[in-house]
Amino acid sequence: MAYDDQNIFARILRGELPAIKVYEDDQVLAFMDIMPQAEGHTLVIPKNPAVTLLDLAPEAAAYTIQIVQKVAQAMETALGVKGIVLMQLSGTVAGQTVPHVHFHLIPTNVHELGKHAATMGDQEKIKAQAELIKAALAAA
Repeated sequence: MAYDDQNIFARILRGELPAIKVYEDDQVLAFMDIMPQAEGHTLVIPKNPAVTLLDLAPEAAAYTIQIVQKVAQAMETALGVKGIVLMQLSGTVAGQTVPHVHFHLIPTNVHELGKHAATMGDQEKIKAQAELIKAALAAA
C-alpha cells in the first residue's frame, strides 16, 4: 500500500492538525490519543512515512521502540500505573485505523480496556495527563 501523506498523523507531523504532545525529537513524536481506551493512552509515531511496521526501515523501528520504552517509563512514573499495554496494529485487517505506523501505550489492566477508537475522551483531562507525562520525561 502506498503511503497517503494526507492521513491524520502525517497532517499532525506537518502541523496542520493539533496534537497534545508529550515528546518530540527529529525522528519521533509521542502524543495523547484523543479517543483513549484508558486514561493516559499515548501514541508514539516515527516521522518516517511508513504505513505499517513492515514498511518502516529497521533503523527507524529500532529508534522508535527506544522512545516507546522511554515514554512508557515516564507514564508509569507520572500516572502511577503498574502496567502498560503496548499495541501495534499493522494493517487494516489487524485493526489499524490510521495508515501511518504507530504504537499505542495504554496504562491499564488488560481487563479494563475500552474499545479502540470508540469514543472521544475528555480533552482537558487528556491535556492534564500529558503534562504529567512531559514532566516525568523532563525529570528522567
